Amino acid sequence: MTTYLRELVNARDLLWIWVQRELKVRYTTSYFGILWVVLQPLAVLAIFTFVFSVLLRVPTQGVAYPIWLFCGLSAWTFFNNTLNNAAGALTGNMNLVKKVYFPREIFPIGALIVNTVDYAIATLIFGVMLFIDPAPFYSTLILYPLIFVIQLCLTLGLSLFLSSFIVFFRDVRFILPLMLQMLMYLSPVFYPIDQVPGNLLPFYLLNPVAVILDSFRRVALYGLPPRWGYLTYAALVSLLVLWVGYLYFKRSEREFVDQI
Repeated sequence: MTTYLRELVNARDLLWIWVQRELKVRYTTSYFGILWVVLQPLAVLAIFTFVFSVLLRVPTQGVAYPIWLFCGLSAWTFFNNTLNNAAGALTGNMNLVKKVYFPREIFPIGALIVNTVDYAIATLIFGVMLFIDPAPFYSTLILYPLIFVIQLCLTLGLSLFLSSFIVFFRDVRFILPLMLQMLMYLSPVFYPIDQVPGNLLPFYLLNPVAVILDSFRRVALYGLPPRWGYLTYAALVSLLVLWVGYLYFKRSEREFVDQI
């Protein structure tokens, strides 16, 4: 593991070049460019606010629904987009993989960093929404970065695993969108976790994504600490997923050229 990490650190310049390339390809070829990072989530926010706040009247315990929704939706979008982008990161760059050796994890890690840039912009928008809203800023907001680090570990671990797994089992690219859609409905993206029946809540919170989304809202919108027991569990699961995902990636790496 130490050798792998040393190789990755030595290839940091290549990683930076790859991230710059991906950002340019994503935004410089479109008319609105990086504005899409703002326009797309705001459009989705408007639609879902109408459906869940006006039509279904989902309760949010006094927090304006657009702010409540955006807090969870931006975190979910980061998770969802990163996994989708990372899943095909190797198979979509087969020419580079075949030419010369370099740490192949640069591809899924690059996808993570690119989507982190989008998430950072979304977080700034969320901060502006909190500033405009008359609700106070809570001191528990200092825990927001900690929760994000846990989310980052989980997302990176799954990205590394999926990007290598799909090299050997291409059908996963068709199954992944369905699995992510199911996970979205099993996580409190559009509805509050309070609507989950009490007898099912302990099982529901075995989903680390649900714990992370709930923790974001608790510290940012309600001034409450996370559910520390469940957040600790989510952190341990995320670290385990990162460790297993990275080991699987590196042990599969030698067979990438033959499979691709």
